[in-house]
Formats: sequence, C-alpha cells, structure tokens
Amino acid sequence: MNDGTLLISAEDSVLLVIDVQQRLAPVIHDIESVMRENIWLIHIASRLDVPCVATEQYPGGLGPLVPQLGPLLPREHVVSKIRFSATTDGCLDAMEPLKRGQVVITGVETHVCVMQTALELLERGRQVFIVEGAVGSRRPRDRELAIERMRQAGCYIVSREMVAFEWLRTAGTEAFREISREFIR
Repeated sequence: MNDGTLLISAEDSVLLVIDVQQRLAPVIHDIESVMRENIWLIHIASRLDVPCVATEQYPGGLGPLVPQLGPLLPREHVVSKIRFSATTDGCLDAMEPLKRGQVVITGVETHVCVMQTALELLERGRQVFIVEGAVGSRRPRDRELAIERMRQAGCYIVSREMVAFEWLRTAGTEAFREISREFIR
C-alpha cells in the first residue's frame, strides 16, 4: 500500500486514536498534554476531511472514550476491541477509512496497544506515523522505549504540526488561513 511517498497525505491517510478511555486516562503520565494533542489533531483532521477512527479497549472495564473526545468522533468510527492490537482478528478491517495507505496514530498506552497496532500495520504494508506528543503510557520509560522500538521497526515519529502542515501542503488556501488562524500559534 505504500506508494513511496514520505509525506503524509490528507487524501491517503487516516487518524487512528487508540484507547483514550475514561478509566485509563487518569493513570497516564501527563494525560492533559496527550489529550490536548489528540483534540487538536482531531479538529485539524475533520477540517481537512481526513477520516478519524478510534478504538476502545475492553470498554466494559475501561469505560468509553473520555468525554472530551467522544463527541468529536462519529460513533460508527469507534470500534471496541479486546486484543491489544487494533488490527488483530480483523477488528478494523471493515472500516473503510483504514483501507488508506497511511495511518497516523495517537493514543494510549504507547508500549501496549499503540505499539502492537503500529507494528502490525507495518507488517500489512501501511506507512505508520506516530504523533509523539499525542501518545502516552503510565510510565514515561515505557513510552520512550516503545517510541524507539517503533522507530527502529520503520514507523515515522512525528509532531502534530508536521502532520498538519503535511496534510495542508500549501499556504495561501482558505483551509490554510482558517487552520493557521484557529490552531497554529
């Protein structure tokens, strides 16, 4: 599915938000920052018609998405799962947005569900972009190790602004002016 391009394309990517749930979020290190980054990216994606998909790990135990994110995502784009990787057992296979070649990943926990999903997506030929500021774990060291492992495996580690500017591609458009005015300071 990788067409050789190294830039993130709004037309060929999807934003995948992993397990930012009510009972898990309070134990994540620096969750406020992780949440801000996720909310920011979801808003930018929606303005640029980049589809957003989210997962909930065992929602019976960990609850639904946090209230700050739930209303920002169409309910039909939220998938429940029990396996750590969102790709195992075809959990996301029926989701049309995930047939795109590039997957921009955010969420928690970096060293468990985010990493396992990212590595399996790589195995399936997808380009995977991990937004460093938008992923978190309970312990910072677990997060650091997972980011390094994903980088070594072939994931691209990016910032939220890298994603936004690559999605935008050019200045001078109405979309650029709007996003620049509202989100880029």
